[in-house]
Amino acid sequence: MKIRRGSLLVFAIFSAFLVTVPALPGVTVSQEAVEVRSTDIEQSDPSDPSAPGRVRDPVESLSETVLDNGLRVLLLEDHRTPVVAFQIWVDAGSSDESFHTGIAHLFEHMMFKGSKNIAEEVHAQLINERGGRINAYTNRDVTVYHEDVTAESLPLVIDLEAERFKNLDISASTLESERQVVLEERRLRTEDSPDGRGFEALAALVWQAHSYRWPTIGWRSDVEQVTVEACQEFFDTYYAANNLTVVIVGDFETARTLDRIKRTFGRLESAAKIARSPTTVVEQKGERRADVLFDVQIPLLYAGWHTPPSGHPDGEALDLASQILSGGRSSRLYRSLVYEEEKALYAYGGYMEFTDAGMFYAIAGARPGTPLEEVEALFMAEIDRVAKEGVSEDEVARAKRQMEVDLVSGLSTNHALASRIGREIVAFSRVRPLDERIAAIRAVSAEDIQRVVQTYLRDQSRSVIHVIPPPKMADATANSGAEDKK
Repeated sequence: MKIRRGSLLVFAIFSAFLVTVPALPGVTVSQEAVEVRSTDIEQSDPSDPSAPGRVRDPVESLSETVLDNGLRVLLLEDHRTPVVAFQIWVDAGSSDESFHTGIAHLFEHMMFKGSKNIAEEVHAQLINERGGRINAYTNRDVTVYHEDVTAESLPLVIDLEAERFKNLDISASTLESERQVVLEERRLRTEDSPDGRGFEALAALVWQAHSYRWPTIGWRSDVEQVTVEACQEFFDTYYAANNLTVVIVGDFETARTLDRIKRTFGRLESAAKIARSPTTVVEQKGERRADVLFDVQIPLLYAGWHTPPSGHPDGEALDLASQILSGGRSSRLYRSLVYEEEKALYAYGGYMEFTDAGMFYAIAGARPGTPLEEVEALFMAEIDRVAKEGVSEDEVARAKRQMEVDLVSGLSTNHALASRIGREIVAFSRVRPLDERIAAIRAVSAEDIQRVVQTYLRDQSRSVIHVIPPPKMADATANSGAEDKK
C-alpha cells in the first residue's frame, strides 16, 4: 500500500472499508514511542549521525528473518511502552483480482468468520476481552490484518492469526453472509454517496487499461456472483506463506517470539506460483471527461492525472507541490477558490502512489449557485500558475517543514512504526531510513516542483468527472430560483 499524503476522505474511498467488528472496549494504553520537535528536524543534518538534534530512527534495531516456507518476519523490540503492535501484510489487493473484483476485500471480512478450531467472531472477542484492538483493511496493493495488545497477549495473537491463516472457514454459508455485508457496505459508501460515486468514476477514467481502475470493494455484479471455488483459489494463491509479511513492534522478547512464530506460522504452505497482472499503465493522449448524475445539493469536481508509482525520484517533488497547492487553509487552492473568489466550499488535491502507478487528484465542491465550470477553471488556473510561474522559496520551505514533521510523526506509536515497516518491506523489500527520506525532501528545489507540475499535470493527460444533478432536477432548481427572485 503506497499512499502518501491526502485527505482522510480520499483514503477512505480509495482503500477498502474497515471490516465491521464489534466495538472493542477496554483500557486505552499510551503507545508513545518517540517525542520529536519540528525544530529538532530543522536543525539536524540527515547525513551526519552526530549532528545536534538528529532524530534517531527506531528501525535501526529492526531484525528480519525469512522462514523455510518463505514467510517474512520483521521484529522491532522496544520496551518503552507495554504495548505490542502485530500486523500481517498480505501482498495482494484488488489489483490482483482476475475474474471477480472485490474478492480481496471480501476476504478481509471472511477472515473474521471463524476457522477449523475457532468459532465465528471468537478471534475478535478474545482480543476484545483483553483490552486490545483488532481490525483490517484492503487497498489496491495489499490486505493488512492488525492488532494492538498488551505484552502478555502477544502469544495468543500469534496463535490466533496462525490458526485463521492455516484453517480459515471458506464455506458457502460464510461467503453468503459476508457477501451481503459487503453489498450493503458498497451501497452505503459508494452507490448512495456522491463522493464515492465521483472517486469511483475518476479511477475508472484515469486507469482505463489497468486493474487499478475498479474499486477495491468491487463491482456489485462481481460480488453478487463470486463463488466458493473462486474464493478458495484466491486464498490458496495469495494467502500462502511466501506472500505474507509478519511485523511486530513493541514490548516483547525477540528470541521467544520468533520461536513461537516458527512453530505456528511455519506450518503454513507456500504457493508454487503467485500470479501478478502483467498490465501496465499506458500514456494518456488526450483529456477524458465524464458526468455522474446524482441527487446532489452542490456539484462536485473530481480530476486526476497520471503520475509515477511508489518510489519514483519525483515523488517528493509531487508531494511538495500537493502541500503548496492544498496543504490547509493557507494553501493556494483554499485561498483562491474558497476565501478570495468564494466559488467553492472546499478545494484540495494530492499525490497518491501505488506499486504500479500514481495519481495526482483534485477535488472541489461548488458553492450553491456557482456553475461547476467556474470552479474547475479557477482550480486549473492555480495549477497552471505553478507550471508557468513556479513557487516561492518561502512556500517550499514551509512545505518541507510540514512534510518532515508528518514523516517523523510516523514514529510516535508502535502501530505507526509497524505500518511503516510493513508498507516499505512489501513495496521495496527494505525500510528506507528516516535520514534518507528527509534528505530526499530537502534536496527538492523550487525548480523541481515547477518541473513536475509541467511534466505530469498537463491538460492532455487530465481526466475530469463532474458529479451533477440529473437534468430535470437541475431545471427544477433553476426555475425555483427564478420564481424566488420574482
